[in-house]
Amino acid sequence: MAQEKGNLSINSENFLPIIKKWLYTDKDIFVRELVSNGCDAVTKFKKLVMMGEASAPDGEKYAIHVDVDQKAKTITISDNGIGMTADEIKKYINQIAFSGASDFMAKYSEKSSDENDIIGHFGLGFYSAFMVADKVEIDTLSYQEGAESAKWISDGGIEFEITDGTRTERGTTITLFIGDDGKEFLEYALMYQTLRKYCAFMPVDIFFNFEREKTDEEIKAEAEKAAEKAEEAAKDTSEDSADKLDETNESTESEDKNDEPLPINETTPLWLKNPKDLTDDDYKKFYHSVFGDMADPLFWIHLNMDYPFNLKGILYFPKLLSDVDVLEGEIKLYSNQVYIADNIKEIVPEFLLLLKGVMDCPDLPLNVSRSALQNDGYAAKMSTYIVKKVADKLNSIFKNDRETYEKFWDDISLFLKYGCMKEEKFYDKIKDSLIYKTTNGVYKTLTQYLDDNKDKHENKVFYVSDEKAQVQYVNMLREQSMEALILSSRIDVNFISFLEYKSNGKPEFARIDADIAETLKDKDAQNDEKLSEEMQNLFRLTLNNSDLTVKAESLKSADIASMMLISERSRRMLEMMENYKGQPELLKMFGDVKPEYTLVLNINNSLVKKLIEIKAQPESKDCSDLVCEQLYDLAMMSQKALSPEEMSKFIARSNTIMEKMLEK
Repeated sequence: MAQEKGNLSINSENFLPIIKKWLYTDKDIFVRELVSNGCDAVTKFKKLVMMGEASAPDGEKYAIHVDVDQKAKTITISDNGIGMTADEIKKYINQIAFSGASDFMAKYSEKSSDENDIIGHFGLGFYSAFMVADKVEIDTLSYQEGAESAKWISDGGIEFEITDGTRTERGTTITLFIGDDGKEFLEYALMYQTLRKYCAFMPVDIFFNFEREKTDEEIKAEAEKAAEKAEEAAKDTSEDSADKLDETNESTESEDKNDEPLPINETTPLWLKNPKDLTDDDYKKFYHSVFGDMADPLFWIHLNMDYPFNLKGILYFPKLLSDVDVLEGEIKLYSNQVYIADNIKEIVPEFLLLLKGVMDCPDLPLNVSRSALQNDGYAAKMSTYIVKKVADKLNSIFKNDRETYEKFWDDISLFLKYGCMKEEKFYDKIKDSLIYKTTNGVYKTLTQYLDDNKDKHENKVFYVSDEKAQVQYVNMLREQSMEALILSSRIDVNFISFLEYKSNGKPEFARIDADIAETLKDKDAQNDEKLSEEMQNLFRLTLNNSDLTVKAESLKSADIASMMLISERSRRMLEMMENYKGQPELLKMFGDVKPEYTLVLNINNSLVKKLIEIKAQPESKDCSDLVCEQLYDLAMMSQKALSPEEMSKFIARSNTIMEKMLEK
């Protein structure tokens, strides 16, 4: 072959600098591009063999070999695929790659909104090699009968040279002479990690070989080990030494066979297999391997769609340890087993990104553009399909295995509530499968709760946000055979409002300390508004709090002396303000919101009765002041923790009360 030199006819010398600038943070993409090109070459050749248009030696093993040589500062990627002729090199590497060079320069000379979408446009995938290499060589031999090997050499990606190649077997070898921009990829750990990131499930076996100079310590250790073996052999003078030597040789040969290198990838990932052929352990093992999560997933959904688009994958529901875990989902997107990216919300609805999983979408281009996906009909259909599959799975477990569903509920409720608020279509599909734990320890749907309590409080849902702090109220309900829903996560503040919005305010939600159900009051007792006014004046004067509202009520339970209620409306406003406390501009729209507290005194309680008796007696003022302050603090402690100053006063006052009791 006559040597040929040429120029790639770039209209600007800024071609490579632009690639390096916009893809600098993702320069490891060259691994994906070059290895996936090798896989494509192998796949094409295998198809030709199947069609009878090419032949391969019996038992040939197809593979991609990635070699790193620290001493030579090279990375080599070799395949035994279809190979290329010199003319094909000119066509695929020179002409196609730069047929759109002018458009490329026009588009990317200014910053683009799709910075991760450069490689792959205008056939530039191969040229990602120059992000890490100063010089690149392609040595290739086509499968075609009589073909000659050819070598393409380029320094800097602008000028090239084509000459005779050195390959004697079909396939392609790409050698990257690594420059300063890519020297970190000569490190074994980083290169292995990058291969696993992009190539863990590519359809052709990938082998990773690493060449580095041995350290002085390693050389010394090997020498000592060899000396020990020689010494042992010299001591062995028994008659059966020859037999032992044979056994040793056989053992060594066996070890060599067992030490054959293994590919770093799984060519037939779990999502491509038939679910009927898989066990629960298969799914769990795959989950642990891919996501590094030692805890078992709760359950999973195997996706398999062929029409009108091709989509396969597995979505896992992980066990969440806290509210924070909700933010740590990870869904990996692949195209024909080649990794594209994590968490692309144009395909995977945002709320599903809280899950962990893999999805393979062959209909998507390898270098998918997020702006293109926003206008892509298939992407929208995929998103709809995924939501439907998740909803169907949840509804199926709820209907067919309610016991298991209830065991999962505490782990998946955060995800489901978030999903309902983010995508109302999802809520519409699973609303009848939403359950809530009650203060009686059972799980009920909202409909079940309302039906069970309609005789006690129709169209009203009582709930608790903190069982321990609100135990006084819980006990009151329980004594009257009533229950409340437990809505204690951070997301429930917004979820309650969402449910009211979806139902036009019916039922109404009220925290257990926002109101007293009529069934808790003594219906035979008459409401004494005058007494309420008198007690309100007494407490306002004693506590120096003119805004305090006090009500005297006859409660069925005589054990409770006082309760503190807080308006549901004002409390929700305060909670919203707390969420916006770092954004002063947004806080302004709330105005001056104060908590609306109501102190309820149970006039069936003996202590309150005594207070009513002595309230107008001047000689008992000290005692009544102590009781008023104590009743107020005890009631307030169910709402919030006392400040250090308030707690000090409470303790001192408690001691004074006990001293007075002993005096009597």
